[in-house]
Amino acid sequence: MAELGSIERSRWVPDPLLAGAASLMLLAAYFVSAALWGKIVQELGGPRLSVRAAVEIFIIANLGRYIPGKVWQIAGLAALAKGRGVAPATAAAAGVLGQGIALIAASTVGLGALLGAPDPYRRWGIVGAALVAAAVAVGSVPAVFERIAGVWFRLSGTERPRGLGPAQALRWLALYTANWVLYALSFWVLARSLALAGGLVPVASAFAAAYVLGYAMIFAPAGLGPREGFLIAFLTPHVGAASAGVIAVVARLWTTVVELLPAGAFWLAHLARGPVVAAEGDAAPSTRAPDPSAGPEGGRKGGLP
Repeated sequence: MAELGSIERSRWVPDPLLAGAASLMLLAAYFVSAALWGKIVQELGGPRLSVRAAVEIFIIANLGRYIPGKVWQIAGLAALAKGRGVAPATAAAAGVLGQGIALIAASTVGLGALLGAPDPYRRWGIVGAALVAAAVAVGSVPAVFERIAGVWFRLSGTERPRGLGPAQALRWLALYTANWVLYALSFWVLARSLALAGGLVPVASAFAAAYVLGYAMIFAPAGLGPREGFLIAFLTPHVGAASAGVIAVVARLWTTVVELLPAGAFWLAHLARGPVVAAEGDAAPSTRAPDPSAGPEGGRKGGLP
């Protein structure tokens, strides 16, 4: 902390053009995540949501990440999507499935933080890449996928959707990996706005790796604290400890502002508009038969651990 305090104030001020570009890229990545969730809802038998509706629901529900416990984001999706004609169980299952696949995608992108680091971290990165490749290959076997999916949904306390297979999961993994490349690139542009050195792969992928490790810390709302610590650890070999500390603090402020401002705007619009029903065109009634195990309203039994 003393070292951070000794840094010149000018080092904390990003280039406005690059910072603006990074913010637009990050916002676009958030919106893509929301659109992917909306498509998963449809594939699980729910109604078709417009991109606008999916983005609004997802971005508002993301506010739940700032409450410890990892459950409130999924609960928010279930509650908000119900007003758009989506059964809470379907919305929650789509959120749980999307979050699980996104974590695998972020881990894949985050391997670059190890592969681009000096030894012995590079060797760990090679081992990690081999393990990810082996896990994807083994998980493509239907019987193995059934077990993995069953465990994940059981841990989350959510009903496992029917008709979910490895081919679908691999397609979503590819899409979420591309999405996480966009997240990582937005962070790299932010780092460049602060005139920080460091290669594209190790700097950009450090953001993804720190997110995954911060998410694993259940006690930390939105990974606050642990994520910054891991980010500093990954970046220090490339940019130095002081610069890594600067970008970790700035990145936290950056992600929070870019996330909260649109969420607040969507929430105010949601309150002003009042309840929305499927007949307005944002969602069509689902033709899927109700799941008798989901309860009278399709309600889920729990959330992410």
